[in-house]
Formats: sequence, structure tokens, C-alpha cells
Amino acid sequence: MRWLLLVLTVLAIVLCFTRHGAGAMGWWLFVSCAGTLATALAFAQARIADNARSESLSDYDLRRLREGKPPLDHDRSTSER
Repeated sequence: MRWLLLVLTVLAIVLCFTRHGAGAMGWWLFVSCAGTLATALAFAQARIADNARSESLSDYDLRRLREGKPPLDHDRSTSER
């Protein structure tokens, strides 16, 4: 999805600079600005999701984390990446 947003944003920028009317140029400039924001947020969300810890930890793993120790399945989850 983020790659589609990037392609559509680049297309909107190209259309902005190839239009002759002020209204069309303003519209495509607005669309390209909105697309730039959406694309940046999509890439940031993907990067955050790649580095996020899995959400399912057992009660025992949560207790170990509170004690300052790593969870037991920590080594297994990092070796799978």
C-alpha cells in the first residue's frame, strides 16, 4: 500500500507541474501534499511495525520482564528474523 501511495504521489507531482491552468495546478499541488504526508506516515508505520515486539507474552514472561530479566522466548524470536 505504501508503494502505491508513493507512485500516486509522484504522479500527482508530475501532473501538478504539467498543468497549464492555475486551478488544476493548485488541485494537483494539494493532492501531492496530502499524498506526501500519507506516504511518509505509511513508511513510518511500516518501520515501527517491523521493530515492534510481539504482543503476546505469557504471564511468566511478563513477570520476568518486571524483574528485569529477558523473557524466555526472546532468543527464539530474534533468531527467526
